[in-house]
Amino acid sequence: MLKILHTADWHVGRPFGQFEPEDARKLTRDRLSVIDTILGLAHQYNVDAILCAGDLFDRPDPAEVWWRGLADSFGRRKTWTRPVVLLPGNHDPLTRDSVYNKNHPFRRALPEWVQVVDREDFQLELSHDAVVYAAPCTSTAGDKDLALSLPLRGERDTRVRIGLVHGSTFDIPGYATNFPISEDAPQSRGLDYLALGDTHSFREIPKGAVAPIVYPSTPEPTSFNEQDAGYVALVWFTRHGSRPEIQRERVAHWTWREVTVCSMVELRALAVEDLVSTVLRLKLNLAISLSELREVEGILSSFRGTEATSARTGAFLCEPSDPSNLVVDPGDIDVQGLPDSVRGTVARLSEEAKNDQAAKRALIILQRLLLEVR
Repeated sequence: MLKILHTADWHVGRPFGQFEPEDARKLTRDRLSVIDTILGLAHQYNVDAILCAGDLFDRPDPAEVWWRGLADSFGRRKTWTRPVVLLPGNHDPLTRDSVYNKNHPFRRALPEWVQVVDREDFQLELSHDAVVYAAPCTSTAGDKDLALSLPLRGERDTRVRIGLVHGSTFDIPGYATNFPISEDAPQSRGLDYLALGDTHSFREIPKGAVAPIVYPSTPEPTSFNEQDAGYVALVWFTRHGSRPEIQRERVAHWTWREVTVCSMVELRALAVEDLVSTVLRLKLNLAISLSELREVEGILSSFRGTEATSARTGAFLCEPSDPSNLVVDPGDIDVQGLPDSVRGTVARLSEEAKNDQAAKRALIILQRLLLEVR
């Protein structure tokens, strides 16, 4: 039985500019560290090959820290000898100046069992009865169906044939598909499995097909709108013409989660959850009192962390970012014992706050100062 691990869309070196610098660094670093998890899983299942279906780097010329880091991940596997196939995708296409060029130091740093798809007629025999055919992306955009460029099956060829390309099977109305992949490519080219990269969700097309098209998803999600991300595909083949067994295996460390809270009860419940491996985007849709505003600020501070305390979330975004922009009811201010000038200011702001947001914010600040003093 032939076993492969199919992965794609690592996007090593991807920046996360919407996050605070410390959170962004964590997310970028873990796009590289998840590769060790993938290689460890391949060792655990003793697969015959690892097929990496494109967009392994976020750009064709990543900084040295990223390409050397990936090469080191491979180099640490001292006893590994099974082939690992790296396919250039549309984010990291095979060009004259790309990391995949034969003259690039990344290529020289790779162990001999790591093979780069650097020609359109690439093929690799995994055994006497199994072969991989692959074709790279050579630009960031194109309309060529790379799956249909793979060779046809010969009349007497009974081997398991696996295709490896990068592109999209999904045609969105009004948009041109980048490197379109025909859904009947496995049948037309005589493939038993078509390993794709590009879509960041785990997809099998069509479900239950004898010769399926599979997207394994990105091993670490890159955004909040990616569903079924964080996986690789483990695939077992028995013989040509029989459906392979496909197992989805989770490798991601991070879970990306978007939460809208509409009450303090919901926010307090969220505050006691275990969120240490969660990338959280929190949307606050609250009307609160001033005392509750102080509680909200404390909860958000725990999510973010401080110089003295660790963050309770893996990475954190909040809308609105400033809690004082929430709808806050300043309430009645106790003016007993205050100077006449302060009483007059409270009375004026209380009247203006009925129609003026700036006056309302000023009244909230004043009430907070009085509470601090008292």
